[in-house]
Order: sequence, then structure tokens, then C-alpha cells
Amino acid sequence: MELRQLRYFVAVAEERSFRRAAERLHLAQPALSQQIAKLEKELSVRLLLRTTRSVELTEPGRVLLTEGRRVLAGSQHALTAVAHAARGELGLLRIGFVSSAALEIVPATVLEMRRQWPNVRFELTESTTDAQIAALGDGQLDVGIAREVGEAAGLTVHPLGQERLIVAVSETHPLADNETVEMAELADEPFLAFPRTRVSRLHDHIETLCLRAGFRMRVVQEAVQFPTMLGLVAADTGIAIVPNALRALQLPGLRYLALTDAGAFSTVSAISRTDHENNPVVDRFLSVARAG
Repeated sequence: MELRQLRYFVAVAEERSFRRAAERLHLAQPALSQQIAKLEKELSVRLLLRTTRSVELTEPGRVLLTEGRRVLAGSQHALTAVAHAARGELGLLRIGFVSSAALEIVPATVLEMRRQWPNVRFELTESTTDAQIAALGDGQLDVGIAREVGEAAGLTVHPLGQERLIVAVSETHPLADNETVEMAELADEPFLAFPRTRVSRLHDHIETLCLRAGFRMRVVQEAVQFPTMLGLVAADTGIAIVPNALRALQLPGLRYLALTDAGAFSTVSAISRTDHENNPVVDRFLSVARAG
């Protein structure tokens, strides 16, 4: 039994007339009669009782009408869902993001996508930039939010903006009452930083800024999470250079200073597979992220 035959039968059953059903289907009445007869032959059952004035349903016909309506509704739902998915309005989006992006970019973008396309589902994974690049290459992520990515084989980099870098110090630090600071003023400071093996790109970027200012970064303590790092800064164990988004973490005993050096910013980008066309939801995400 084909969906086409089922649609013909439901039309006849609802109209109780071959003529009206044929008009509704834009089909010649003899062709419609042939299709219903063929359906009854395939099912080996009488579905309709034909009289000169009307068409009546047999008991099997009534059952097929109920089930047929359900099947046709389901097929229409499937076609609609496919159309939504093709437009990026339905589906699953697997997003990786660096931890600092969880404070602004990711929640704002996901919230806006949920508002516009509520049928899109999200799988969110906090991950370093290098881990995101590997996961995208392996097909485990659809899109990532990363830092300091110039280019990567098989991936397209979509710059989202440049975020200022700031200096976190304890409230007892001699610079704590300042609003701004220059990199050169930090030459003798003990630094807290991410392990280079975990966050190599941001680590190297900050180290390059230090070298441009004429000194090497002296790391006295490593931490793998921003809250841990900032807590240690508040305890006066050292200073840390972090993205401006971290101002959202207001810990007791902590102060933030703006870096005035021209190159003191971090480039934030969305990254996706170059062949991401198989998931149009990615395009929706990228357009929202860039607009933000």
C-alpha cells in the first residue's frame, strides 16, 4: 500500500463520494476508482460500499480511515520536520567552548537561538581551544568558541571580536587602586597562569605580550580553572592576565585593572568544519554569534 493510495482512500471516505473526492484531489474520477479498486485487491478486503447516491464504509474501511489519517498526519509531520532541519531550524548542535566564553558569548548566543528556533537542541562541552580543534576534526563537535586561532587544517575560522585582556590583582597589591596598568609595570610580578600543556594558545599570547614589554613571564603557580586562579590571586599569591569577560567573577579581595598596551587583547572566534554544510544549524549559530 502506497501513501498515495492511502490519501485517495481517505479523501473518498471523508467525502463519501468519488466525484467530490476526485475534485478535491484534482484527479479524474475513473482513475480514482481504479486506484481504490487496486487497493482493495491488494488488501483482499472490501473497504467501501458503493451505491448510486453515496459511498459507505465497511468496518475494515472505518478502521483504515482512522489509521490512515494517523499515518498521513505522521508523514506530513516528517516532511515538515525535514524542511525545518534543512533550514537549520531543527536538529542537534554540539558546541565546544573555552571556559571564559561561558560568561558571555555562549549563553547570549544559545539564548537567542532558543528564542528564534526553539526546536534546536544543544549539547554543550567546555573544552580548550586545541581540544576543540581535535574534536571538530573527529566529528565530535559541530562548532567551537575558541581563542587565538589563526587557521587550522579542514576548519574555517569565523572571528567574533577582540576582547581586552585585564590584570587581576589582590586588593592589597600596590597597583590595586589603579584603574589601568601597562605591561612593562608587571615585569617583576609573580604570575599565575594556565599550564601551557592545557591552554597553550592563550598562554603563548600572554607570554608574547610580556616579551614585547621587555621581560619574561615568571610563573609561580599554575591553575586549570579561572575561579581557582582568581581565588589564588585574591590570596595575594601572584597576579594573572585574563580576558575581560572574567570581570563577571567578582571575588572578595580581588581587583581588575585594564591593560593599556595596544596589543593587549584576545581574539575570540567560532570555528567549524569547512564542510559543515551537512548541518545547516551551524550556519544559524554562526550568524547569531557574529551578530552578538
